[in-house]
Amino acid sequence: MHKLLRGVACCQHAASSGVNANQLQHLQHLGLRLLSTATGHAADAADEQVLSKRKFKPHEAVDPNEKLAKVPSHARVIICGGGITGASVAYHLGLQGWGAETLLIEQDGVGGELPWSACGLAGRFEPSYTELKLAEYSIDLIKQLTDRGLPTGWKQVGSLNLARNFDRMTSFHRMKSLAVAWGMNCEILTPEQCQQHCSLLSLDGIEGGLWIPEDGVCDPHLVCHSFIEEARRLGVRIVEHCAVKKIHSEHGKVARVETTSGDISCEYFVNCTGFWAREVGTLSKPVVKVPLKAVEHHYLHTKPIEQLDPNTPFVRDFDGRIFFRECEGHILAGGYEREAKMVYEDGVIPLSQKARQYPPDWDHFHELLDALLHRVPSFRDAYLDRLTNSLQVFSPDCKWILGEAPEIQNYYVAAGNKTMGVSASGGIGRVLTDLITKGSTYIDLHILDISRFLGLHNNRKFLRDRCKEAPGKHFEINYPFDEFQTGRNLRMSPIYPQLKEAGAVFGQSMGYERPNYFDTNDKQDEFGLPRFRISQTRTFGKPPWFDHVATEYRACRERIGIADYSSFTKYDFWSKGNEVVDLLQYLCSNDVDVAVGSIIHTGMQNPNGGYENDCSLARLSERHYMMIAPTIQQTRSMSWIRKHMPEHLRAKVNVADVTSMYTAICILGPYSRILLSELTDTDLTAKSFPFFTYKELDVGLADGIRVLNITHTGELGYVLYIPNEYALHVYSRLHQAGQKYQIQHAGYYATRALRIEKFYAFWGQDLDTFTTPLECGRSWRVKFNKPIDFIGRSALLKQREEGVKRMYVQLLLNDHDHEVDMWCWGGEPIYRDGVYVGMTTTTGYGYTFEKQVCLGFVRNIDEQGQELAVSNEYVLSGHYEVEVAGVRFEAKVNLHSPNLPTKFPDREREAYHATRDKPDQADLLSFSSNLTVTRQ
Repeated sequence: MHKLLRGVACCQHAASSGVNANQLQHLQHLGLRLLSTATGHAADAADEQVLSKRKFKPHEAVDPNEKLAKVPSHARVIICGGGITGASVAYHLGLQGWGAETLLIEQDGVGGELPWSACGLAGRFEPSYTELKLAEYSIDLIKQLTDRGLPTGWKQVGSLNLARNFDRMTSFHRMKSLAVAWGMNCEILTPEQCQQHCSLLSLDGIEGGLWIPEDGVCDPHLVCHSFIEEARRLGVRIVEHCAVKKIHSEHGKVARVETTSGDISCEYFVNCTGFWAREVGTLSKPVVKVPLKAVEHHYLHTKPIEQLDPNTPFVRDFDGRIFFRECEGHILAGGYEREAKMVYEDGVIPLSQKARQYPPDWDHFHELLDALLHRVPSFRDAYLDRLTNSLQVFSPDCKWILGEAPEIQNYYVAAGNKTMGVSASGGIGRVLTDLITKGSTYIDLHILDISRFLGLHNNRKFLRDRCKEAPGKHFEINYPFDEFQTGRNLRMSPIYPQLKEAGAVFGQSMGYERPNYFDTNDKQDEFGLPRFRISQTRTFGKPPWFDHVATEYRACRERIGIADYSSFTKYDFWSKGNEVVDLLQYLCSNDVDVAVGSIIHTGMQNPNGGYENDCSLARLSERHYMMIAPTIQQTRSMSWIRKHMPEHLRAKVNVADVTSMYTAICILGPYSRILLSELTDTDLTAKSFPFFTYKELDVGLADGIRVLNITHTGELGYVLYIPNEYALHVYSRLHQAGQKYQIQHAGYYATRALRIEKFYAFWGQDLDTFTTPLECGRSWRVKFNKPIDFIGRSALLKQREEGVKRMYVQLLLNDHDHEVDMWCWGGEPIYRDGVYVGMTTTTGYGYTFEKQVCLGFVRNIDEQGQELAVSNEYVLSGHYEVEVAGVRFEAKVNLHSPNLPTKFPDREREAYHATRDKPDQADLLSFSSNLTVTRQ
């Protein structure tokens, strides 16, 4: 029957498609014809094998007379998971000559058994440079496999990305600007040009598009099996129907894996189990936390459509939340709902791959179906083959999860690839292989590193809340400072209620609620109680919070601002002897052996000289230090320290994460010293308590307050680290006593604006694992003549001899109207004399400069594409422009921190420059003191 009659016959076919009567009525109204025989795979009773926490059940052999494969007693690397990611890791390990020492085990069959559960897009459109480069490598690898005659299903059909509104087009223009820097070929299209690339489209509501011609589609299952066959050829041993029961560690490192086919000793374990990665993480002690949650995800398949162009591009209507492609003569379509539907709320995950597929939910899919039929009206005449509900897992921030687990050394994780595993698999296989075999890789991975999470992110109830929202983010506009709405009010400082009452509008970092800005308007709900408000920007131009931040900024520059710094990472280091000094001297590039009461700003470098951490150390006593680091470093720093702690110091140095023990309140501004003096008996004059020093003070009626004379913004002020039980008292005293100085609350956006104008670099925004101190004007913080050879010293010495290949600069945009022009939000291309030389990192509006201020790195690339050394003369001799969403603005360049005009000049503050390049500039503080303060 080539057509499906409406009425009873339609109902019968609909029933076999998992469609109820109400859903059928809706589909008939849309005009979609149903012809289906396949449903979601309901697991047979005999196949109902599930794994619950810490309990796996292996599959039986297909043939009762067939013996299950035996596993070796030892393998250097064990890869758990035979999907496309595990197959890629196995293939890349084989390429590095580790094939004979690598074992891949799979609880089911390698390659999976769900040919309907992937869209097959191999595309470059990713929100970050790291993700794009990994996807780019994956696509190139698929092309190479295809050229070698291996089956991949690859077709370079291009991807067409549609926009329905101005903001989406702006995001496309920003991507087009980035394409130069990222080496991606793309083109902005008019609506008519979009239709030329895909004649199926209705242009109703379309503003334009972005065309990426080098994208393509493939068959993920064929690609996976090609990886597997190549891995076998390279010596990798593969064992199917073998489930992991337990992962054992010794001395903090992977040692042995128990499987249903026997025990295997190993040096490395790689959790590539995707859908099951969180559960596999529970099979070790300590538990490896892999925060993932399964949600429903639908794919719609039509029957073959006559005269359907096999080169139809992969089309994404982002604002309609849908995508579709041609697949072997039929249409494959899907999308991302605003709110995903959770599954397995009891925590029991099925073992069988077939059991992953749920019955289709037409009620949940109908919004996407509406959008699909609106965009391609001709699909109304297509015959439906099936709607599949193939479950997928998402991380709490909708990004991939990679890297070495912070809990166990040599335990690596690759999971959370969303529905685009084939786009990520090749790149992930390469970087994980690099990390295993070399200890580092060719690209900075910190935004994807598993250590970006805390234990709270692995809480099942948190994941249930957050992962309803996460999949929908995949197709939303990537606005600056985007915030999640779910999983909120989790980590809060003791002064949170007072901040909320004062009008705080919150952002979240590492689960911590911190005020982004304060708005006293509409701060109460209908009952007169303070409302919890989440900050939103939702524009690429002048943000709605601009005026609020302006008043907070002025308070910090002219009076007193009070800010909550509680989310900052805080560690205590101590030992009985001098071991703690030896440890920190080894980990840090600055000299930490300074006078008690001094503060040292230092990097922790990796062997290549890049920043693994950028922190401040206060020497509380001879054998006791407190470390302050960026919020996002809370897990990462501890993992780095434990991994690189010399064996002879492990039992002698104590390191404690005290982040949650202290509330941090920063007071900053010209009157901050006077205010604090009124609340303590300690002399706070510059002679007694100079800049970059520490004291323990009584404040109000409280004692034991750790006070640091720094603000991380360049303004005069103090950060008070207050035991939580005293936090509310100290805050109240500060706020009350500050009224005569017109004290004002300041949020993260205001302090961020202050530090950008003062040219302060922050880790995770300006600094990363590939950035060295010499590249960002911090060579004076590297003490090469220390008695202990610190990590990264030889690499930095070599770089000092050869010269840096890029340099950190500050750019002030001229002729930019902040009221009407698109703003810089980071990641904009920088041009010198018309040639692309780098990208911005942190950007913002400078309220003193009254200009857009951009921080970023400049390179010197010759006509042959070779990078040359960058000098001050090279930087200062060029004419600069910054491209913002396709428009270039002339810019003035600064190499060093500027002295901003102020009504309240302060010698301490003005003497200190965070960014400089001459070692003899280190001793800039000319104030007499009984403390050594020359080693910041």
